[in-house]
Amino acid sequence: MSALIECVPNFSEGRDPEVIRRITDRIASVDGATLLHVDPGKATNRTVVTIAGAPDAVVEAAFRAIAEAAELIDMRQHAGEHPRMGATDVCPLIPISGITMEETAEFARRLAERVGRELQIPVYLYEAAQPDPARKNLSVIRAGEYEGLARKIADPAWKPDYGPATFKPRSGATVIGARDFLVAYNVNLNTTSTRRANAVAFDVREAGRPKREGHPLTGKVVTDAAGHPVTEPGTLKAVKAIGWFIEEYGVAQVSMNLTDLRVTPLHVAFDEVCRAAEARGLRVTGSELVGLVPLSALLEAGRHFLRKQQRSLGVSEAELVRVAIVSLGLDELAAFTPEERVIEYRLRDTASSRLVNMSVRGFADETASESAAPGGGSVAALLGAFAASLGAMVANLSAHKRGWDERWEEFSRWAERGQRLKDELLYLVDEDTRAFNQVMAALAMPRSTDVEKAARAEALERANVGALEVPYRVMHIVSEAFDLLEAMARDGNPASASDAGVGALCARAAIRGAWLNVLTNAGGIKDRQRVEGVLADGRRVEQDAAARETAILDIVERKFA
Repeated sequence: MSALIECVPNFSEGRDPEVIRRITDRIASVDGATLLHVDPGKATNRTVVTIAGAPDAVVEAAFRAIAEAAELIDMRQHAGEHPRMGATDVCPLIPISGITMEETAEFARRLAERVGRELQIPVYLYEAAQPDPARKNLSVIRAGEYEGLARKIADPAWKPDYGPATFKPRSGATVIGARDFLVAYNVNLNTTSTRRANAVAFDVREAGRPKREGHPLTGKVVTDAAGHPVTEPGTLKAVKAIGWFIEEYGVAQVSMNLTDLRVTPLHVAFDEVCRAAEARGLRVTGSELVGLVPLSALLEAGRHFLRKQQRSLGVSEAELVRVAIVSLGLDELAAFTPEERVIEYRLRDTASSRLVNMSVRGFADETASESAAPGGGSVAALLGAFAASLGAMVANLSAHKRGWDERWEEFSRWAERGQRLKDELLYLVDEDTRAFNQVMAALAMPRSTDVEKAARAEALERANVGALEVPYRVMHIVSEAFDLLEAMARDGNPASASDAGVGALCARAAIRGAWLNVLTNAGGIKDRQRVEGVLADGRRVEQDAAARETAILDIVERKFA
């Protein structure tokens, strides 16, 4: 798997579109680095940019952007709601796939060293890139902000990790590090009071607030034996939060950084702010995501809110995302477009799902064309997806049937299973055509020399094995759908029994069709031991499918007797 990282530099300019454009143009000039999102904020006077790609390319893009920001942004003129200490305030690298956190931290250290050496900007490391535990936390490093930087940088205890230990009035300092995926998330309140928003923020953030004697706001701060303030922790772990007023929208917000979504997911933070706000006489009106968000965060939120309603969780990915957006109020202040804001959607290769993204007519026309692919293998996978979809449909209808409320979780689990099988089979619709194309590409390889002949034979064997394994996988995945369809025919909403029957017909046709493709592709493979194992197992699956189809149709037809 190729290494993939994300970089989310925060620049201290959110009001001048020309400055923002020039910085992002420098990012876009690097091959292999994809500019995913640009999120300027007028009130914060800050722009959050998201870049992703191969590590070397992303690091180069980040360096060019930091250099451009140092030229264009004068921190002596900067003012905004967000804490900051430099033109490029913070620049984290985040591992996405194929790379460890330590490897990502090493890339961060290389970037920091180059920024300090070539640009002469003081650089502090943070999080996983920082070896000193006392200097890992961004808020500790940024304490005092730009206005206190001259004094701080002169303190030997705060000597920068890279670059000069001298105050640079124009560019300030930069913090570079490596961290897990952080979600910047703001919850909107029905108030304009920063003080009240801060009170809610202190209620929920992990650091909490100083403990006081008597009155919780004006009482004397309690200290320990060493004279350090005693804190009362907030209710949410791995959450940093402050309250502020956003003049642009006329609302106060609880502004949070969710530093570990495994500890505090998006929906948990939202619900807890709702609870804390209500306890203080306030109401949450919606929320706002800054930058991009992992798909899993929205899917978990969608399931959470459906579960609270005792609704089936076995709905499509698109529906889960929609439920999350509506329930979290993510489109209250501005339109929230998943295709632009979900990181996996921005990085996905649409060409890899060309067939399943077609209209029904388009797919039928493509199949009916003179091209050999898509053919029977892709159609078999699609029939299997229809079988699983019909099972999920009956499960969802059963979960919502009047009088069956106490059974919603039972049917929800079946519907979730159907959705999983459907998604796996839809992937194989295109995978079958890719496998066929690889066989054709191997056949077209040159074979003039012995070396070329050997390379062609190796590629052809590999491609033929791939073309065999795809329909074989289809057979096994579709066979799982029979349990779902039988349960729905027997125990599901009686009005939908015929749909389960049609699903069984589709499943049998899908398995039979995939089996024919297994037989077709088996002949060209030299590894006969492997082929015989697949054929023996495939024959068993195909025969079992016939029996399962008959049993399900029997159940359905008895309901009409």
